Amino acid sequence: MERLSSELDVHKIWLKNITEATMFILMGFTDDFDLQVLLFLLFLVIYLFTLIGNLGLVVLVIGESRLHNPMYYFLSVLSFLDACYSTVVTPKMLVNFLADKKSISYYECVAQMLLFVSFGSTESFLLAAMAYDRYVAIYNLLLYSVSMSPRVYVPLIIASYVGGVLHATVHTVATFSLSFCGSNEIRHVFCDIPPLLAISCSDIRINQLLLFYLVGSIEILTILIVLVSYGFILLAIMKMHSAEGRRKVFSTCGSHLTGVSIYHGTILFMYVRPSSSYALEHDMIVSIFYTVVIPMFNPIIYSLRNKDVKEAAQRLVERYCFINKVWI
Repeated sequence: MERLSSELDVHKIWLKNITEATMFILMGFTDDFDLQVLLFLLFLVIYLFTLIGNLGLVVLVIGESRLHNPMYYFLSVLSFLDACYSTVVTPKMLVNFLADKKSISYYECVAQMLLFVSFGSTESFLLAAMAYDRYVAIYNLLLYSVSMSPRVYVPLIIASYVGGVLHATVHTVATFSLSFCGSNEIRHVFCDIPPLLAISCSDIRINQLLLFYLVGSIEILTILIVLVSYGFILLAIMKMHSAEGRRKVFSTCGSHLTGVSIYHGTILFMYVRPSSSYALEHDMIVSIFYTVVIPMFNPIIYSLRNKDVKEAAQRLVERYCFINKVWI
């Protein structure tokens, strides 16, 4: 009897070991070392540009008094968000390009998913808030400072972060409540939801429904806010008699619409579709695009077409050069 009990205990320990993963292997793009070095250099350059561009924009908004209005406060929050978003994924990916063992611990994987889904969801809400801000500024410019006072835009920013964290918490808890008793090899460069579901041996139907309906609901809500806001903006443009006024509005709103279209397009393609259409290698490239590449493009999109930002950057450079001359 004691022998039977001992065998059962060993069997339970073995089952526990195979159902509780303590580490995952991030398989990445390729096993070719030369290609990995090339990808390391490419993504290192992208990451540096992302940090310089986004944090530079934050410094510019803080340091330039002419940019102290809600539109640029939103832009600085978006830039800070993009810098954090990229930082959650890129450093670990760069290390794994050159590492022999491309591993990530269970709790690192949990933290990475929680943070990157939080920042991604927050960005969706923030882009919607920025569209509303543009509507208020253009539709009734005289009351803009009253309608978008700190009592309005600060709660909008806070609500964006709270919504993002809550959404991420639901997916993270749901995903890591599953058992990973098969392979611990994630066919991805970071801990995204679909590749983790793909290696789970649990029933993932609820997770797939959460992914489809929650992400779909957030996308519908935020895109609807953007469309309604820009619908009113279009009406305001049609009433304008000044060609210069129309040009300025298009210049201001065009950059935001470009950023919204690129971001939401990739999110919809990645998550809001039937699970049968997932192709992990292809989806890995798409998710890298919105987590690593888009954060690099956002400062370019929002600054090159914005006269105020370009002038503020020029003044900041001139001020820096003047200070250097004085000290020299």
